[in-house]
Amino acid sequence: MTDDPRETFERRLVREMLGAERVRARLLFAIATIVLFALVTASGAYPEAVASLLHGRFDRAPVGLFLIVVAGFELYVLFWIRRLLERDEAPRPGRRYLHAFVETSMPTAVILFYASSDGPVQALLMPSAFVYFIFILLSTLGLDFFLCTFTGLVAAGEYALIALLWGSNDTRVVEPALSSVPHHLGKAVILLVSGVAAGFVARRLRSSFTSAIESVGERARILGVFGQHVSPEVVERLVAGKTEVKSEVRNVCVMFLDIRNFTAFSENKTPGEVVDYLNEVFEATIEAVVSRHGIVNKFLGDGYMAVFGAPIAEGNASRAAVDAALDIVERVERLVAEGKIPPTKVGIGLHTGDAVVGNIGSAQRREYTVIGDVVNVASRIEALNKELSSMVLVSDETWVASGRTDVNAVAHEAIQVRGRKQPVRIWQLA
Repeated sequence: MTDDPRETFERRLVREMLGAERVRARLLFAIATIVLFALVTASGAYPEAVASLLHGRFDRAPVGLFLIVVAGFELYVLFWIRRLLERDEAPRPGRRYLHAFVETSMPTAVILFYASSDGPVQALLMPSAFVYFIFILLSTLGLDFFLCTFTGLVAAGEYALIALLWGSNDTRVVEPALSSVPHHLGKAVILLVSGVAAGFVARRLRSSFTSAIESVGERARILGVFGQHVSPEVVERLVAGKTEVKSEVRNVCVMFLDIRNFTAFSENKTPGEVVDYLNEVFEATIEAVVSRHGIVNKFLGDGYMAVFGAPIAEGNASRAAVDAALDIVERVERLVAEGKIPPTKVGIGLHTGDAVVGNIGSAQRREYTVIGDVVNVASRIEALNKELSSMVLVSDETWVASGRTDVNAVAHEAIQVRGRKQPVRIWQLA
């Protein structure tokens, strides 16, 4: 049973989000560890400078404890994320908000500790308040607009509560402006706005993740339908346009290619030598097809069937097929001249007409295919190369539609093609 594409997408998106949250937790753990080491070292070597920088008394014990708690909590978060990834589970929203609340409340705990000894206003002026911005900034890696806004709201609310309920009555600060309610409420508003701004950044990041995952999934789906022998331009257009591969009638040009005398060649060769030979020939000839936006639809042992004009109708499909056929002949001759393959001739047949194109098959196995008289006629035309000792034969419909006038084409009398009442006029191009 195949997975539901939507469920597969959601799982991949959840894993991307958990990966981003893991990066956030690692950053916070690293920041707490580095700051702990730096402050402990600096306070031991330059205690007065550190006290001056922090606008008051600096106790290594409470600050060190705070940083250890931060590092320990982030280790717990990392363990939690790892378990979710191992179980391929999505995090519960309430758990994520609880983690955000705990993290954002840690600077508040430091402010309250210093407020009890140095006064609330002095504590609010210490660098501890700026730690809120670290948590708000890193909340963007949660890829959730509301989680970022919640982080900013918690920071702003807790800071404002300390300022309103405790700081407004603090008489230890000489400068009245520093203890004024508007001053602290302004800082609280900035914290809230920062959370909202971080939310928009998170939403943009999530959108980018979503687009990237959808693009990869769509590319895999297209390659699964058409195989690997599709030009990058066709894949990009199908991905960008989110084209549905539905059954429809299209005017296409069908090419059949066959390697002449392959049975005699392979009779005295090892399987490895046969495969190497086919790969060498196919690599060169398929490139001629793919570079002109054709697709190789089926491999037929010592040949293949290619289609021009589907799944994307772009330009003149008949002209592209004629150009590809002539290019294939040149490429094969070049391979022979360079000694990469033994003397080889190919037979190519082209016919243009309406056909039903689209996905055919079951839910377990689907194949993009072309059905119609145009396929049968192209196959019969290719077989005529043996009778006419030619390499490229095209129907009159293909030759007229191609608009090529610079090729020395030889017209043959109308030929009765097996399985068709009306005779087909053939042009020999090589």
